[in-house]
Amino acid sequence: MPDIQSYTMNFGPQHPAAHGVLRLILEMEGEVIRRVDPHVGLLHRATEKLAENKPYNHSIGYMDRLDYVSMMCNEHAYVMAIEKLAGVTPPVRAQYIRVMFDELTRLSNHLLWLGAHGLDIGAMTVFLYAFREREDIMDIYEAVSGARMHATYYRPGGVYRDLPDQMPKYEHSKWRSKKEVDRLNANREGSLLDFIESFADNFPQRVAEYETLLTDNRIWKQRTVGIAEVSPERALQLGFTGPMLRGSGIEWDLRKKQPYEVYDQMDFDIPVGRNGDCYDRYLVRIEEMRQSARIIKQCVKWLRENPGPVMLDDPKIVPPRRADMKESMEALIHHFKLFTEGYVLPKGEVYAAIEQPKGEFGIYLVSDGANKPYRVKIRPAGFAHLSAMDEMLKGHMLADAVAVIGTLDIVFGEIDR
Repeated sequence: MPDIQSYTMNFGPQHPAAHGVLRLILEMEGEVIRRVDPHVGLLHRATEKLAENKPYNHSIGYMDRLDYVSMMCNEHAYVMAIEKLAGVTPPVRAQYIRVMFDELTRLSNHLLWLGAHGLDIGAMTVFLYAFREREDIMDIYEAVSGARMHATYYRPGGVYRDLPDQMPKYEHSKWRSKKEVDRLNANREGSLLDFIESFADNFPQRVAEYETLLTDNRIWKQRTVGIAEVSPERALQLGFTGPMLRGSGIEWDLRKKQPYEVYDQMDFDIPVGRNGDCYDRYLVRIEEMRQSARIIKQCVKWLRENPGPVMLDDPKIVPPRRADMKESMEALIHHFKLFTEGYVLPKGEVYAAIEQPKGEFGIYLVSDGANKPYRVKIRPAGFAHLSAMDEMLKGHMLADAVAVIGTLDIVFGEIDR
C-alpha cells in the first residue's frame, strides 16, 4: 500500500466576507491538516495611518468600512473614544437610539454570518431566509441615515438626526402587482419606530424558522458537532471575545460586565455554550439574536415615551442647524471650519471598547492637543480568532476548514486594517 503523501496547499478565498484576501497555507497529510499558516497583508488599507492624518470627525466613515457587516457598531467605539477625550456625554435619547441600532447591527451581522456559514457547508436555503430579514434592517439603516450600509450616523455628541416619522414605502411597478406592494407596505404605514417594533415582534418567529432548517439537521450537526473544540482556559489564552469566547462557556459580555450607554437599563441574558465547538458557537449566536430583539423592543418602548434632543448643544463639536446657516454668516463660517479643520481635543489617551457582534472592538486614541489624533490603534475581534486557526484545525479534515472559517465569522476589513 503506498504511503500517504504530504503536501502544501493554498486555501482561500472561501468566505464571502474574505473576498479574495484570505489565504491559508495548509500543510496536509493526505486529507488531514497538520499545520495552518494564516496570511494577512493582502488587503491592508492603512486605516489607522489615514485616521492619524485627518481631523477626528473625518474618520467616522472609515469605521463603517472596517467590518462592513457591523457598520454602526464600529462607529460607536470610535465616537465613544472621542467623547471620552472631549469629556462630553450624549443626551439619553441618543444613547437609547445607539443601543437600538447596535442591536439591529448585531442582527444584520449574525444574519449574514448564518447565511454564509450555511452556504459554505451545504445548506443553501438558510441563506435566502436570512437575507429576507436582513433586507428590512438595510431599509431601517437607509431610512435613518440615507445609506444602506456605510451610515456615518453616530456623531460625537449624539446621532446625526432623530428617527423619521415616516417609513419609506414600496411603489407600484411593472414587476410587482398592487396586491404584492400592499402586502410589503403593511407594516410601513407608520413611523420608523413602528416599523422597528413590528420587525422585533416578528423576528423570534423567523429565528425559529432558521432553527427548523438547521439545529436538528443531521448533516448540519455532522459538520459542526465536535469540530474545533476550544476549552474555556484556552479560549481566554488565545484572546477570544464575543461568541467565540461564550461558545466555550465563559459568560463574558461587555454589555453586562462593563456596560456603556444605557445597557445597564436593559433586561437581557448572555447565552453560553458547553463544548466550545462549532455547533455551540452556532447556538450562542442564534440565542443572541433573540436577546437582541428583546433589547430592541425595550428601546422602542422608551423612545416612544421620551422625546428629546438627540445631539448635544455644544458648538465646539456640533455643527449649527441648517436653518441658522441660511441666516447667520457666523453659523456658516462655524460650519465650514468644523468640517474642514475639525475640533481640538485635550492631550491624553483613551480606550473605548464595545461588544461588537464578533467580539470586543476597541479604539485606542492618543491626542497631543491637535485637531487630529497622534495615534489610532484599532483592536478588532477577528484578528485573535484568525490567529487561532492553526490550533483549531490541527488534526481535522480539509472540509472542516470551511466550517471553522464560518464559525469564526471573519471579515477581513477589520483584520487587515
